[in-house]
Amino acid sequence: MHLVLFQPEIPQNVGTLMRFTACLGVPLDIIEPCGFLFTDKHLKRAGMDYMELSTTRRFASWADFCEARKGARRVAVTASAPHSYTKFSFEPTDVLIMGQESSGFPIDILEDCDETVAIPMVPGTRSLNLAIAASIVTSEALRQTKRLPAHG
Repeated sequence: MHLVLFQPEIPQNVGTLMRFTACLGVPLDIIEPCGFLFTDKHLKRAGMDYMELSTTRRFASWADFCEARKGARRVAVTASAPHSYTKFSFEPTDVLIMGQESSGFPIDILEDCDETVAIPMVPGTRSLNLAIAASIVTSEALRQTKRLPAHG
């Protein structure tokens, strides 16, 4: 299983998710371009020393990512999905893809994904923070596939 960020724009979210993936043992893929440099102080502040522990791979484009992850089921997390992540059956080899903070996914990228899931929210709300949404769905996927790290 991999967590994937499609053209992220906010360094604090990426740093937070580098820390999250390091702690849960999930590789993080980042599809460029990003809205910041990887030398950004906010990225380093959010990621802390966990950035060194995160298995992070950067891809120059969607096409490069798809070529490298050929055969993996692409699951996009988007508010426009017709069904909830809680009713979805995750597989250990899924790649869980998060869209851009400001605009989500371009339609052609969504159409190139195998599945879409949403996080149910109270009516009248638009979206969750990227790092929070990614953590929610990734945790459930790990729980379902019995890949959460052992406690204690």
